[in-house]
Amino acid sequence: MQNDINIEKLKFPIGHFDNHLEVTQENLVQWKATIKEFPQQLSSLTAGLSLEERNWKYRPEGWSIKQVVHHLADSHMNSIIRLKLTLTENAPTIRPYEESLWANLPDGQDDDLEASLSIIEGVHARWSRLLESLSGSDWDKMYFHPEHQRLFSIKESLGIYDWHCRHHLAHIGQALSHKGTFNL
Repeated sequence: MQNDINIEKLKFPIGHFDNHLEVTQENLVQWKATIKEFPQQLSSLTAGLSLEERNWKYRPEGWSIKQVVHHLADSHMNSIIRLKLTLTENAPTIRPYEESLWANLPDGQDDDLEASLSIIEGVHARWSRLLESLSGSDWDKMYFHPEHQRLFSIKESLGIYDWHCRHHLAHIGQALSHKGTFNL
């Protein structure tokens, strides 16, 4: 393996999330579209992958494609639950989880992607429906994230998950383009 690999670029192929972005109506429209379109994009990118390909990593010591897909199901289930808590409670404290440990549980190591792809399809359909129903004041409702020790608004959270979708699609594309190089 080459010594000149830019690990930071491999970790963040689309860059870091810009949490100083002033959220516009155009952002919200685009981010909602990302949430709606993501399951099809992910399914298209992973369709027909061989067992070997599903086990390719996107960077040295990174996750395999299958772990990324299972992580997306875990993460996005958590996101819709956080959204629902935020819509129904006053600044709830959400529960973080150890995503790297979850990725190493037996279901995060499963070679079959279908269950996670089905979860993502269902969660995103419901998530999209809920996002389309939000009123102007709903977007400013907040939850508290104890890991970050701060409040996040629904609109900021949507921006984070727009980035999260694109970030992990790039990881899978990266793993495919490097064809198992990082598994050695």
